[in-house]
Amino acid sequence: MTDIQKIMPVTKVKHGLLDILKNMQEDDSTIMLTRNGEAVGVMITPDRYEALLETIDILADQKVLTDLKSSAEDFKNKRVYTHAEVWGE
Repeated sequence: MTDIQKIMPVTKVKHGLLDILKNMQEDDSTIMLTRNGEAVGVMITPDRYEALLETIDILADQKVLTDLKSSAEDFKNKRVYTHAEVWGE
């Protein structure tokens, strides 16, 4: 995940954990934790964690990947339908 909004030392996180968690929830942010300048962990919101697990499931399903590739080729070759054509609205 390259969507890390903040990098914080573990000691700072220990002292301000409740405020940090509140801000993470409000911002839906991700924080990289460091110790002595080295990355040691990542804190993410439950929504981001669930999305990450869902993405892993999708990427692990070969049929889904094949269908996505086929869909992208259809779109590239203009083999698409409008909303009205599909749903008659």
